[in-house]
Amino acid sequence: MNKDILQSELQFKAVRSSGAGGQNVNKVASKVELIFDLENSLGLTDDEKALLKQTVGNRLTKEHVLLLQCEESRSQHKNKTLVIQRFFDLLKQGLIIPKKRIPTKTPRGVVKKRSKAKRKISDKKSNRKPPEMD
Repeated sequence: MNKDILQSELQFKAVRSSGAGGQNVNKVASKVELIFDLENSLGLTDDEKALLKQTVGNRLTKEHVLLLQCEESRSQHKNKTLVIQRFFDLLKQGLIIPKKRIPTKTPRGVVKKRSKAKRKISDKKSNRKPPEMD
């Protein structure tokens, strides 16, 4: 993953933000949308692209384009910085290969404890019955 190449491939679009801000919100485009074309990226290898399609595939469009937006701040510059940071965090999380779980055997002590508890409950219930008269 080459950050410099990836950052040069990012496209931004500024839009009017919703929420508080008074008249300023109607005049200034402070919301920033980040657009990243995963399929045509030169900063990622084919293996990384395949892994990202699996891990963050639900956030991609049908054309494998990632769209992120940020409208936390009233400043367009701050929103742009935040959305870039969010983008690299998402890539970092998406490129982590999960470890394969190795199933373990149930410990002997746990099995003994369970059977002991079952025996105790069985004895309790059998003691509720009236005694047998022969």
